[in-house]
Amino acid sequence: MQELVNIFVKSIFMDNMVFAYFLGMCSYLAVSKTVKTSVGLGAAVVFIQIITVPLNYLIDKYLLAAGALSWLGPEYASVDLSFLSFIMFIAIIASLVQIVEMVVEKFSPALYASLGIFLPLIAVNCAILGGSLFMQQREYQSVAEATSFGLGSGIGWALAIIAIAAIREKMRYSHIPAPLRGLGITFIITGLMGMAFMTFMGIKL
Repeated sequence: MQELVNIFVKSIFMDNMVFAYFLGMCSYLAVSKTVKTSVGLGAAVVFIQIITVPLNYLIDKYLLAAGALSWLGPEYASVDLSFLSFIMFIAIIASLVQIVEMVVEKFSPALYASLGIFLPLIAVNCAILGGSLFMQQREYQSVAEATSFGLGSGIGWALAIIAIAAIREKMRYSHIPAPLRGLGITFIITGLMGMAFMTFMGIKL
């Protein structure tokens, strides 16, 4: 249980997808103009991550990895389908994003209109694919660990976009030099927030 908590906390703060690896920056910069849309997109990312990471873990462990098909019989023990990882991970992510898009359009048309093209673009959000690839690279030992990582990485990305959205809303009432207005000051603040999140690396879990 403690290991699951460690993975969860580290994926939110120490290994934050935005501030530690700068993944998912396209949606992060484009959608973070208001807190409302940021909360909606953040929730969608959390939902996608908590499903795709453990699902891709199971696919990798029992279908794609070297020797993963040994449960079918000894003659399949030498089969290695790991070269299909990228294709399978992206296919799973794209399918679930399509489902989320349809659900949001059905139950929250206003949020769907606000998110615009960036909702279907979750399918190519590198933070989503990064979650599955990090899961594969770190060789988690159980689906519970993969789920903990998926949930934490999704919450970490949502935390980042909601935080920058709140700051950008406040900056509308601030005097910012003309050359830095818009994305300029946003990049500066993102860098400062990234350095602030680096302080969490001093915590020993």
